[in-house]
Amino acid sequence: MKPIPAKKLIKIIETLGFHQIRVHGSHFMFAHPDGRKTSVPVHGKEPIGEGLLGKIIKKDLKMEKKKFLELLE
Repeated sequence: MKPIPAKKLIKIIETLGFHQIRVHGSHFMFAHPDGRKTSVPVHGKEPIGEGLLGKIIKKDLKMEKKKFLELLE
């Protein structure tokens, strides 16, 4: 999986039903009504790397990479 821009990841997270609960420095925190939470670092135009992206998809969003890749298209 290739790195993606933080803004694109945030748009996908919001389409999944998450809403922004706060911003702490450069980290945007999101929560879902079912209790899931995630944090996305936004450092200018620096993309979200492969490792962190995989962690967010698997642990925070609790979805398969295949389904996430479908949302990217």
